[in-house]
Parts: sequence; structure tokens; C-alpha cells
Amino acid sequence: MQSLRRLCLVLSLAAAVGLITGLIFGAPAWAPCAVVAAVGLAIGLGALPSLKGYQYTAWILAAVVAAMIYPAAFTHWGNLNLRNKWLLLGVVQLVMFGMGTQMSLHDFSGVFKTPRGVVVGIVCHFSVMPLVGYGLTRLFDFPPEIAAGVILIGSCSSGLASNVMAYIARSNLVLSVTVTAVTTLCAPFMTPLLMKVLAGTLVEVKFMNMMVEIVKIVIVPIMAALLHDGLKRASERERGAVFAAAVAGAVALLALPAGGWAWLSLRCDAGTLLGVELSAFAIGAVVFGVLYHVVVQRFAAVDRLMPLASMAGIVYFTTVTTAAGRENLLKVGVLLFLVSVIHNGAGYFLGYWLSRLAGLDKSSSRSVAFEVGLQNGGMASGIAGAMGKLGTVGLAPAVFSPWMNISGSILANFWSRRPVADVNSPGKS
Repeated sequence: MQSLRRLCLVLSLAAAVGLITGLIFGAPAWAPCAVVAAVGLAIGLGALPSLKGYQYTAWILAAVVAAMIYPAAFTHWGNLNLRNKWLLLGVVQLVMFGMGTQMSLHDFSGVFKTPRGVVVGIVCHFSVMPLVGYGLTRLFDFPPEIAAGVILIGSCSSGLASNVMAYIARSNLVLSVTVTAVTTLCAPFMTPLLMKVLAGTLVEVKFMNMMVEIVKIVIVPIMAALLHDGLKRASERERGAVFAAAVAGAVALLALPAGGWAWLSLRCDAGTLLGVELSAFAIGAVVFGVLYHVVVQRFAAVDRLMPLASMAGIVYFTTVTTAAGRENLLKVGVLLFLVSVIHNGAGYFLGYWLSRLAGLDKSSSRSVAFEVGLQNGGMASGIAGAMGKLGTVGLAPAVFSPWMNISGSILANFWSRRPVADVNSPGKS
């Protein structure tokens, strides 16, 4: 594997030379050279220990390069529409499930260990980034739907990247994991509320519809992952009861496409049908969580591969979003990147210093800085896809995500070389 990665580095360097030459002399070969250089670098970074941590970011950049140069290749594959609503829903659920497998029911116990730190983290998270995003859209002249995307990424929950950065920085990891878990649970209410208040004049925001979509794309898959986690410690009797419920649930779900949904549609009002739909997704979470648990019991490697599957899903979203919004990116891409840098930097700065003003120790304040500065790009992309506006509202998540990973890694490594004496001391937060 290392030999392959080194070979890809060499190919990337050769393609970069071809890219520069093609651009200088106007040769059309620059386009494939750019893609080969980007993909080769993404694979080859795995051969360099000091840069291996940036491999995921390199794949995101490779996806952007490929989609910008060959957009038609990433909108349709034959008759398959890569922006199909159900396909996008499935991919984002996979991303969130992969995130959920890295969480545990134990993570929520941090609420009781560091209550003040959790409250400060949540308040900062759902105030700083949405308001900074709104302010930047007022300062810069973006088209309305692209501006709404900036506010959307700022209004989403934090993601697992913040936990990784807190771990690297050796800050208060318990606080970081807890704030991520709680903001994720708060997202179905807070994100639509913030979008309605701050972006309601830019794009149509249907509060209830958005809430339901967030439940589908975030809460349901994480519920399935947490069920899998709970089954690891359950007794035989408890596992038997859950397995029986999953079997009954699977039968109920199979009845819906077999005529059950059509029967209900003729006899129920819209509110009842919405309740049935959400119940079906919740039952699906139980069924999938049990199936996944059974598979992992037999094939443990599947659990280790889930984070990679989650990352692949985000790369997919980035590629499709970039291809769909290529023309808009050509117009506002540079400005959107500048806004991502300002937005992200403001999150780190305000998250840290507001936490210090609230009385948190340095270690906890560093964790809150990551929780505020790093948003859940997969969630934002999923919402944009559900709105049918992947090429406009979805552009900000596609641009912001790579920079957040780069800046977070830089800040985490900077802080890791400057540890504080009170690292991970929950009592001080």
C-alpha cells in the first residue's frame, strides 16, 4: 500500500508539471492533468506521516477540482440523477450514521460532569456562528440563496471534527464530545428557528418541513447508531426484546409500500400522515441499528470502516454540490472562500474568549472554540439537498468544509504544543 501511495505522489507531481505547462501554452491537456494531480495527491499523502492528517481534506479538494472541470460527469450517470432527493437522503443518513458510531450513550453523561461548560458551549454555538454568518451576508453582496447557505452552515450543530481537534489539542475532550452530542439533539428545533429568523427573507423556510428533514437526516441515523452502542451492554433478555421489536417493525415497514401507505393516504389527514412518516423512520432506525449490530458481531471490521464510509459520503456531497453550482462558484467562489475564513476564524476567536469571560478554564475554552468554529457540513448539505437547492444554498457548506478541516488541524496542532496545566479538569468548567 505504501508503494502505491508513493507512486501516486510521483504521478501527482508529474501531472502538476503537465498542468502548469498546459496552462502556459494553452494546451487542453491541463484539465485531466489537474484531476490526476489532485487525486494522486489525495492518495499519496498517506505515505507522508507528517501530512497524513490532511488526506481527507485533500480528497475534498480533489472532488472540487474534478467537479469544476467535468461538471456533467457528476450530475447524472446514465439515467441516474446524482441529485435525486432519496439518493441524497440515503447518503447523508450514511454520513450521520458513521458519525453516530463514533458516539456513545455515555457521551451525554458529560452534561452532569461539566454543566456550566455545556451551557456556555451550546449558547455560544447557536449564537456566534449564525449571527456572524448573518452579518457577513449583509456585508458582502451574495445572491439570496447563496447568502442563505452561509447562514445555514452557521446554524447547524457541531460535528465530530470538533472532537478530533479537541483530542489533538489535548483540551477538555469530555466537554467537546458532550457539546457535540447535545447540539446535535437541539438541531431539529434550533436550526429551522435560526434559519426562519435570519434567512427567512432570503429563501423560503418552512419551519416544520425543515424540522422533519433534520430529524430524518440527523436524529434517525444517530438513533440507530446509539441503539447499536446500547446493545453492546444489554442483557440477553433486553437484546431479545429489541430484536423482536425490530422484526415487528420490519414487517410494519414492508406493509407501507405494499399498499399500506396508499390505504392511509385515503383515510388520514396531512398531520396524521406526517406522524406515520416520522414513526416509519424511527422504526427504520431500530431495524437498521439491530441489523448493523448483528453484522458487526460477525464482521468487526465493518465498524472500523464506518468512519471511512461517512467521509466518502461527504466527498460525494461536495462533488455533486460543486458540479451543480459550478456557474455560481465561478462568480462568487473566491469571495465565498474569503467569507469562510472570516466566519471560521470568528468562531474560534469568539468561542474561546466568550468562554473565558464566562469563567471557563483555558482547556475548556479551547474545546468550546472548536465547538463554535467547526460546523456540521454534512448536515448543512443534507438540508440544502432536501430543499432542492444544492447548487445554491449548498455551496457554502461545500466551500466551508475543506477550510474548516485545514484551520482546525492547524489550530489543534498549535495548541497541542502549548498545553495548559488544567487539561481535561471537568471540575474547573
